[in-house]
Amino acid sequence: MISVRPAPAEDSEGPEGSEGSPRAFGVRQALRSPRLPHVLLGLGLFAAYTTFSLARYHRFASMSWDLAIFEQVVRSYAHLQAPVSAIKGHEFNILGDHFSPVLVLLAPLYRVFPSPMTLLVVQAALFAVSAVIVSATAARFLGRTRGLLVGAAYGLSWGVQRAVDFDFHEIAFAVPLLAMVLRQFLLGRWRHVVYWSLPLVLVKEDLGLTVAAVGVCLFLARQRRAGAALAVFGAAATAAVLFVIIPSFNPSNGYDYWDKVSDEKTDSPSLLSGLFDGLDIKGETLLWIIGVTAFLALRSTLVLIAVPTLAWRFVSHEGNYWGTDWHYSAVLMPIVFMALIHAVRDADRSRRPWIRRYARNAVPAVTAIAATMCLQLPIRDLIQSETYDGGQRVEQAKAALKEIPDGATVEANTGLMSHLTGRTTVYWVGNTAPITPEYIALDLATGWSSPLTDPVGYARQLHPSARYELVFHQGPYAVMALRDGPGQGSS
Repeated sequence: MISVRPAPAEDSEGPEGSEGSPRAFGVRQALRSPRLPHVLLGLGLFAAYTTFSLARYHRFASMSWDLAIFEQVVRSYAHLQAPVSAIKGHEFNILGDHFSPVLVLLAPLYRVFPSPMTLLVVQAALFAVSAVIVSATAARFLGRTRGLLVGAAYGLSWGVQRAVDFDFHEIAFAVPLLAMVLRQFLLGRWRHVVYWSLPLVLVKEDLGLTVAAVGVCLFLARQRRAGAALAVFGAAATAAVLFVIIPSFNPSNGYDYWDKVSDEKTDSPSLLSGLFDGLDIKGETLLWIIGVTAFLALRSTLVLIAVPTLAWRFVSHEGNYWGTDWHYSAVLMPIVFMALIHAVRDADRSRRPWIRRYARNAVPAVTAIAATMCLQLPIRDLIQSETYDGGQRVEQAKAALKEIPDGATVEANTGLMSHLTGRTTVYWVGNTAPITPEYIALDLATGWSSPLTDPVGYARQLHPSARYELVFHQGPYAVMALRDGPGQGSS
């Protein structure tokens, strides 16, 4: 059973101060505000996240095609068009791939600052805001010093760092939303829990099940009517998106990711066929998730909210979902850290003295764990000179981009893709039909394609009826221009 005790008084050590009461605003009052340390923590994390993301972008080190896809989608929204991503396919509506209409919120900002860097900065800001929420909530219940320590440990947690390292992803919106949902939960503001949970279904199709799990926790907290309603809503939203909305936008009238949980023998959906694959990797991932809270989060029923995300990842055959890389664990970080706050707060009522002692030392231990893990995580690169200097490779990439004019149709892999989507129409290599692109731009060393020694021969394999001429080849970058082919750059 989840226990929710009244929050400390508003004029206590917690960061809320006299929340909701009139205040005289000024520099002196602002400097004395109990919120200030948490805001400064958030600003520091925002600076670190932004620096890391932009440095990666400027040295042409994108790890995937996601940033380019999302820029195409946001660019479409910004010009009041359907959210099409040519990288996923010709005139492919992204709502037929993943259901993330929340991305429309980026359209006004992108219209003013039309660059993939806008997405990276927004993601950094969203993660930093989530850290402020976690830190302020911890201070409300555990005191300001321990609150700041928990906020710092959360901001440096491996799940958040891996997401920052992965360029941009729509789950950036879910992270502060989940932090706010759980903050309201710990404060016992049940209606606010429901209100903040609802937008999660607009972030990604699987998060409806996370909303349902929040409903279950509300039910366990004796808010049975609200809990049952939210659980039903979340499950129904997921079903509607997976079986109606996404198929209606998908060219094959289905959901492309069912094969991730299909039985390899019968090719039919099976939730158990992949569950026992990669148990060593999955077990290690679970240890990392709970270990960042010194395992104390397990004492809170709030960890149930992490179950849907872990479930769809672990029943899948896709090995990339199982581990600690990429962005998949970012949504779990606010859950386990808020569960930590809940567990530490309630540990003093435990009948076991060792648990009370363990809880008293948990916050410094969690901070030490986060700091130690940073030695093996992307944030350490901020002090490496190589992070800010891509060397000759960057100059070669910039020279390659100059060969491609604005408005062209381009077939590319990950190396140059995110630097082209803002001013050209970009397609993924081998996925341009019915278009014959005007240019092919390749990073010959990228892991997404085999290293090539004959770019023109590769272009001939991609488009046998077209003739491409090599116009640029320096280092790992090659650009080919269409000289003769069916409907140059069109269907």
